[in-house]
Amino acid sequence: MSLIEQEQPLLDALRAQDRAALLALGVRRDYEGGDVLLPERATTSYVVAILRGWAVVSVETERGQRLILALRGAGELVGELAAVDRRPRSATVTALGPVAAVVIPGDRFRGFLGSNPAASALVLKQLSSRLRSSDGERRSLASENVLQRLAARLVELADRTGRRNPDGSVTIDLPLPQHDLAASVGSTREAVAKALRLLREQGIVRTATKRLVVTDAEPLRLLAGDGPATARPGV
Repeated sequence: MSLIEQEQPLLDALRAQDRAALLALGVRRDYEGGDVLLPERATTSYVVAILRGWAVVSVETERGQRLILALRGAGELVGELAAVDRRPRSATVTALGPVAAVVIPGDRFRGFLGSNPAASALVLKQLSSRLRSSDGERRSLASENVLQRLAARLVELADRTGRRNPDGSVTIDLPLPQHDLAASVGSTREAVAKALRLLREQGIVRTATKRLVVTDAEPLRLLAGDGPATARPGV
């Protein structure tokens, strides 16, 4: 399961002149934490290129619960699917904290892709990668318990966004509140709080308000299935 894009961010993958040409098509905009960049089911077709910060991609389930599908960071595009197929937005994108971005009108984005086959191929590759990641998330929800999914999520966040401390622990700097962490593993806040309590009692993590420190990553990797098989407590 993966919350963060595994491929190189699209803006970084573009040739320098293509990246500059794409960004020149839009206007700069700054968002605060909680601002909605793209609303689910909206019929707009603009694309947002993230220059700095993190945004959360989420959907509302049939039960009215929020499910976080992905985190998007610097160098990534959001909204490109609606720009290409001109259908309603499939998810909501919300700023996790301060976000600096360039907003590109959909018609200009389509024109850019039409005149740049290399960029078009990169966008297609990105869409394919995200589809495969979505398939993996569905398998995880169907086959793993909350503690396993949470362990995998914490390993990913520590590996991709963590800051190593002098004592060897890793601080996850993303300001993910507990309800967002729960939404990222398709569970309830109560179940995630119980799983975190188990991990704290074992000395594997330390928690504070919007701050989480992984003190021992190896047990998390074992729980997540990244190491030798071992007994896994359920939640």
